[in-house]
Amino acid sequence: MKTFKCQEIGVIILGSFVLAASIFYIQAQNNLAEGGFLGIALILKNLFHISPSITTILLDIPIIIASWKVLGSKMVVHTLIGSVSFSIFYTLLETYSTFTVDLSDFMLLASVLGGALVGVGLGMILKFGGATGGDDVLTILISKKSKFTVGQIYFVFDVIVLALSLFYLNWHQLAYTMLSLAVCSKVLDFIYYGKQPEKTSIKLAKKHVAAE
Repeated sequence: MKTFKCQEIGVIILGSFVLAASIFYIQAQNNLAEGGFLGIALILKNLFHISPSITTILLDIPIIIASWKVLGSKMVVHTLIGSVSFSIFYTLLETYSTFTVDLSDFMLLASVLGGALVGVGLGMILKFGGATGGDDVLTILISKKSKFTVGQIYFVFDVIVLALSLFYLNWHQLAYTMLSLAVCSKVLDFIYYGKQPEKTSIKLAKKHVAAE
């Protein structure tokens, strides 16, 4: 049992690294926007000049606390591990990495590759009972209470955030970001649910409320 728990935590941490690396090297370096709480944080930064490091914490904490009784303490702990490890990996890459992935002349490739890698990272984290923040938790809660898959909810949530971001995004960025989000949604569902997400969404969402 202890080995299995260590494997879960190990996969969550590995998924956090894949997610951080894909966002830093592909999404950020090729001007692809973000959805979710990070996208909201960027909107607030552009409107009120508030650091995303502050707004993301303020957005995450209430939802993570509220999810304790619904999803169980195990997932809350795994979420904290995923959130902290993602922040650490992204900060390290941002601070020390000099490697660049310039795909500005191949934006279609950047969108597909970035979306696929983000989907892999998120899928690894969510499949093993973790999350990277309040938006992940909120997505799982909605999936648990509805017929929609995690990937579908992610996509809708991200599209709404991107629509609100139009005041600082151009249509070129928006179009490629939408493609990236669509790819991410499909890859995430494939990893999280398998080949038939529509038949297993409720079952796997309930998995997070399993015995602690």
